[in-house]
Amino acid sequence: MATATADPITTKLDHLFSATDNDNDGYVEWADYQRLIDRYLSAYKIDKNDRRAHALTAAYQMYWMELLRHADGNNRLNKEQYHHANRAASVDTSRFNMVEGVPHAIFDVMDTDGDNTISKEEFKQFLDVWGISAPDAMDTFAQLDTDGDGSISRHEYIRAVREFFYSPDLDAAGSLFFGRLAK
Repeated sequence: MATATADPITTKLDHLFSATDNDNDGYVEWADYQRLIDRYLSAYKIDKNDRRAHALTAAYQMYWMELLRHADGNNRLNKEQYHHANRAASVDTSRFNMVEGVPHAIFDVMDTDGDNTISKEEFKQFLDVWGISAPDAMDTFAQLDTDGDGSISRHEYIRAVREFFYSPDLDAAGSLFFGRLAK
């Protein structure tokens, strides 16, 4: 009997779920996002009163509210509910476009020198925030840097996030945020 292979979007959402469920209780809840926000602020040395901290928090709160709206109001989501809610929220942009809003806020946090690009060092901090330690994780930087100029522009980063949520290609740059994913 052959085993069914998960579709590529599910594979990526599995990795996102695991990285977001940072207390490993099998559920994603607001406290997981708050810890993620705190890790961003700590890693990038941003004060909680900084406008970037407020923007990041607001973006994640809107994202969380959209996930809850698509999960029938559950206050914590198991993996299946998380998959469903993310898929629904990524295509329903009637209230909040999560694939645009959250990444712009994250980019603003990552861009510590304000040059509107992400350097290798700034990207390494991003990997640390998410606890990504795959041996090939820094190779992702080169894949995201599609014009080869040695940095990731806002456009390149947002395009990659779109690929993460929408592209079935596990070799696409946006699919590599958590390292190479098994096919």
